[in-house]
Amino acid sequence: MATRTPARRTPARSAASAAPAEAQKAAAPAFYLPENYRPEESVGYLMRRILNTVATEIEREMGPNGLTNAQWIPLFKLYVGSASTVAELARECQLDAGAMTRMLDRLEAKGLLRRVRSSEDRRVVNLELTDEGRAAAQEIPGVLCKVQNAHMQGFTRAEWQTLKSLLRRILENALAIQADKDKQDGK
Repeated sequence: MATRTPARRTPARSAASAAPAEAQKAAAPAFYLPENYRPEESVGYLMRRILNTVATEIEREMGPNGLTNAQWIPLFKLYVGSASTVAELARECQLDAGAMTRMLDRLEAKGLLRRVRSSEDRRVVNLELTDEGRAAAQEIPGVLCKVQNAHMQGFTRAEWQTLKSLLRRILENALAIQADKDKQDGK
């Protein structure tokens, strides 16, 4: 009976199998190459185009309610309880506090929200929806569903689930890249 000698591991294979998962994950695939790069074939370009068309259609649908694309987002975030102060809402909407303040001024002028000074800490100003603001915010999910469902025309439920799963993976990668950059920048 012949004896088998264990397979010899090459240094490259040893290093690859011994490398931590993070190092293996760091090697990005080369789906895009500079010599044949076409923006219209870029995932980022396609996602931006989709976001722009969805935003345009949502704004068109929100028109009768008197809300712009920029206004319905903070209104809805207040409605679902994602934020209750200018700073929280600015963070949630990824806007600077000045831009958020100007947006809230417009929503307040429309009678959709009010600023209420906190009774516990006079420095804090809470945001509250008015009855009109709540009524307008209640309409938002229906509009979002209508627009997004229209953009998913022809997809099966399984394709829709797969698409969401793939987009979540891209988002996870993006957040990991951002966290690494923030760590490098000392944030």
